[in-house]
Amino acid sequence: MIKPINHDLTFLAQKAHPATTADRQIITDLLDTLAAHHDDCVGMAANMIGINKRIIVVQMGPFAVPLVNPKITHRANPHSVTEGCLSISGQKTTTRYQSITVSYLDRQFQPQQQTFTDWIAQIIQHELDHCEGILI
Repeated sequence: MIKPINHDLTFLAQKAHPATTADRQIITDLLDTLAAHHDDCVGMAANMIGINKRIIVVQMGPFAVPLVNPKITHRANPHSVTEGCLSISGQKTTTRYQSITVSYLDRQFQPQQQTFTDWIAQIIQHELDHCEGILI
């Protein structure tokens, strides 16, 4: 189900709680909401739809991929970028890493580990900042 975008900075600044298998519907809602905003959004965290769980979805080419309880385990090559956000107005400059390795659970709650680079790595880092309550 498509959910409204949350703009409450106090809520967005809270650290997300780990997701469980009881949170499967959140994944579907995030994917639906991301698809509804495909013209202006390439990633979304659960708190952006008002749910304080550690779930993100990332548009990777033609596929939107959910990452449940993601954690960066390695990062390399920091650089400065300017980003915008659907939940927060304006653009801000921040540091991102060109390459990251992420451990996460997939949609079936199976453990995965993958290295991401460049644009996809930047999107994941932005969404993980949401999970940490970091406002960009």
